[in-house]
Amino acid sequence: MAKVCQLTGKRPMTGYHVSHSHKKTKRRFLPNLQKKRFYIPETDQWVTLKVSTSAMRTINKVGIYRYLKRLIKQGVDIGFQLKDA
Repeated sequence: MAKVCQLTGKRPMTGYHVSHSHKKTKRRFLPNLQKKRFYIPETDQWVTLKVSTSAMRTINKVGIYRYLKRLIKQGVDIGFQLKDA
């Protein structure tokens, strides 16, 4: 499975391990992804998403329905069909 957030699109980045002597070796920075089940009361629908923790914070702040509507308006493919209320 890809390590990509379904909502924000965050994906792994590359960088270096830097030792004390500044010898650099390649490494990957992985996003903090969690598999989470959300309930959307406006549509009476449960959805399971693989989201980053920063997306979870935004969902807690704005609400899942408003956040998904905003993403759909921006043209982001959220991976499922949102039923209209």
